[in-house]
Amino acid sequence: MENSSSGGVLKRERVREHLLGLIEGRRPGDAIPSERTLSAELGVSRPTLRAAVDELVATGQLVREHGRGMFVAPAKITQELVSDDAAFALPRAAGAWSSRLLQLDTVRAGARIGRKLRVSPAADVVYIARLRLVDGAPMAIEHLHIPADLVPSLTPQELEAGDLYDHLREHHHVHVDHAVQSIEPTVINEAEAAVLDIPVLSPALLIERLTTDTAGRPVEYVHSLYRGDRYRIVSRLSLGASAARPRPEGHHPGIPPGDFAHGDIITTSTTGDAH
Repeated sequence: MENSSSGGVLKRERVREHLLGLIEGRRPGDAIPSERTLSAELGVSRPTLRAAVDELVATGQLVREHGRGMFVAPAKITQELVSDDAAFALPRAAGAWSSRLLQLDTVRAGARIGRKLRVSPAADVVYIARLRLVDGAPMAIEHLHIPADLVPSLTPQELEAGDLYDHLREHHHVHVDHAVQSIEPTVINEAEAAVLDIPVLSPALLIERLTTDTAGRPVEYVHSLYRGDRYRIVSRLSLGASAARPRPEGHHPGIPPGDFAHGDIITTSTTGDAH
């Protein structure tokens, strides 16, 4: 027998699924029916309907405009992360990406950055802050740190045009080879909101990356803040049979425990944002 709390969750899920169906059947910018119409159509209260709408607004699937109604939000920018033997052989994220330089300075590494780059806290590093844009719209704020002796002549033009790793290779003889990246949810503070032109406390993805060169030397540490309402990362899973290999312990995110009980190895690659 269904209790009131689970009933509320199920009712919310039913409303959410209906709204997602409306969204998927429309184009970005298209209007969806009013809350009054939807609540009557679905037989739910206005507060229940509004809570489901609020969730989809917060996750960037709907846009609510005061006095005008609700609209399908712009499509999220998607980057697929796939397994590949070649370093940094990742598909490009959707859209036309560009950069706007916010700051370029030479500073002391300090203890935390020094540990990451394996340099003395007193060593000089080049600090770069960039605003990343997609089709002209603000998408992310990047904070990069590169040992200063590797890029003595790094120019603002290199940071705003073309691929940074191409510039590092062609102009500074720095050949990136490997990166370890982490991704976690966060929210936007007041200063970041002003730069990204979104509300304070909006959801975001915090992405940190440590990049090494062909000699295993750290050459870049970057942490980036990507808009959670416009940016999505997709991981591709390889579910190949391999009876000879031991089955890994633990649970793979997104895959229910007990699935693939035949013992196939599950591999996934989320190795980096190559922009």
